[in-house]
Amino acid sequence: MTIATRELERVVREIADEMSARPDRGEVAGYIPELARVDRNAFGLVVVDDAGNVAAAGDCDVPFSIQSISKVFTLTLALGKAGDRLWQRVGREPSGSPFNSIVQLEYERGRPRNPFINAGAIAVTDLILSGHQPRELLGEIVRFMQFLSDDDSIGIDEAVAASEQRSGFRNAALANYMKSFGMLENPIDYTLGVYFHHCAIAMSCRQLAMAGRFLAHLGRHPTTGLSVVQPERARRINAVMLMCGHYDGSGEFAYRVGLPAKSGVGGGILAIAPGKASIAVWSPGLDANGNSYLGRVALEALTKRMGWSVFGA
Repeated sequence: MTIATRELERVVREIADEMSARPDRGEVAGYIPELARVDRNAFGLVVVDDAGNVAAAGDCDVPFSIQSISKVFTLTLALGKAGDRLWQRVGREPSGSPFNSIVQLEYERGRPRNPFINAGAIAVTDLILSGHQPRELLGEIVRFMQFLSDDDSIGIDEAVAASEQRSGFRNAALANYMKSFGMLENPIDYTLGVYFHHCAIAMSCRQLAMAGRFLAHLGRHPTTGLSVVQPERARRINAVMLMCGHYDGSGEFAYRVGLPAKSGVGGGILAIAPGKASIAVWSPGLDANGNSYLGRVALEALTKRMGWSVFGA
């Protein structure tokens, strides 16, 4: 074990200990009944560095609902299928609005501002659904996650998916509004069904950090050496994550943490230190913008101590 690896392991353990002692933890996502039952005190942190070393602490092997983090991977699939044609359907600018807002969508005539707000992710899902049956596409998405993570045990939490379908009225409104402008091609029930299910994929911090490695390595899968995406596309996905990955809290996250990252209302965050590491953190309590409160605090501490901000140490 190198000195750098030992240092990283020490930092990760220290941060996990500090987070476990904090009383300020945010609030769980109560509007999705299954997520409302998650333990607010859970915390996990995993870092996979450029050499493949893993530093892990806390509840790092407990599966949780990755929710909107799945949008990174459906975006990757959509770019592979449609290339830059995707950007005719969805923009790549920060929203400045809540993730489930319909106001901006109305103003911009049904074209979502970016692929990480709910409307944008529904449009991306609709694009990759074309030519598939919903079950076939879900199988493809899950297999993609398994391939990236080197872990065939990853799957969908059907209870969470069903919970989202029962309570997903706002998402249904967004989909119907986009359909009225011709932005969706497939039956709305099909598109929303796939969307709810890929958001309900369950992964641990360890699995999620492994899945994100290709974005830290110029699009290459470190285990196999295969190219997942071209280096330019990996850079662009990271750019969209930096600008849009935390909804209307993206600027604050960039200011404090300085890494491309994507959050989910399940309390997870996938962060990328390009050329250095893939990082996953989980703390179910959310801030006012729907992002993990202690997850952001932990990542801010990590980037400061390791000097990993893309804006300089």
